[in-house]
Amino acid sequence: MTVLKIAVQKEGRLSEKSLGLLTECDISVVQGKRKLIGTSVDYPLEVLFLRDDDIPQYVADGVADIGIVGENEVLEKDKNVILVKRLGFAKCRISLAVPQDSDYKDLSWFNGKRIATSYPHILQKFLDEKKIKSKIEEISGSVEIAPSIGLADSIFDIVSSGSTLVSNRLKEVEVVTQSEAVIIATPNLSKEKQTLLDGLLFRIKTVQQSQGNKYILLNAPNEKLGEIIKLLPGMKSPTVLPLYLEGWSSIHTVVHEREFWGIIDKLKEHGAEGILVIPIEKMIL
Repeated sequence: MTVLKIAVQKEGRLSEKSLGLLTECDISVVQGKRKLIGTSVDYPLEVLFLRDDDIPQYVADGVADIGIVGENEVLEKDKNVILVKRLGFAKCRISLAVPQDSDYKDLSWFNGKRIATSYPHILQKFLDEKKIKSKIEEISGSVEIAPSIGLADSIFDIVSSGSTLVSNRLKEVEVVTQSEAVIIATPNLSKEKQTLLDGLLFRIKTVQQSQGNKYILLNAPNEKLGEIIKLLPGMKSPTVLPLYLEGWSSIHTVVHEREFWGIIDKLKEHGAEGILVIPIEKMIL
């Protein structure tokens, strides 16, 4: 039987998010004793638990068919892989930061400066494009302390909230690229494995389409149906069912949560009652 091999980060926030996504797709993963390989009984899938910076290499070499990894690692490793889908979580940016007391005006500040980073490839490409001459100090961790210990004048690192920069008396001055979790694939997947990947992507799509959407049910007087339906920015058309009580109907539709809260008062003004808001687990359009 053909099995699709997927590489995910073996530990950390991205690992939890990746496995959580598979669970939402009704794919449960059972890890082996050594916790390096997992299998699924719900889908022909084998999970390889790897270091995130190793995933692009494993996928490029065909050891794993696909991988879920941060786009930053894909850009840094620059391997022969195909970016299949952006997943919308684990979002961050990779930025240049300098000490807070620096008299920074523009990128020319970095000429002749030392920049500490774990992403030398992305940084060098950016510096070359901007014609900036800097010395790159490649380190594997704790990049943010490099200026305070005299290893570098500035840093190039992942930024999420920016709190780590502030706590190390640094300020973000240039966003070089954005990053999020992505699915990558090895080139030239077999027809059978491409079919399995398409099936997985379909499940992911149904999960993502449901996020933020709610199933809305409400009762409304028949003479107000037209006005109420105009207020509902849902799918193709709401479902309207007659109630046992004469002159009333039940309206069913799907609305994004943020849109619903903007119209709830108007719905009530038009006589809507018994409004129910129900989470949606999957949505197929």
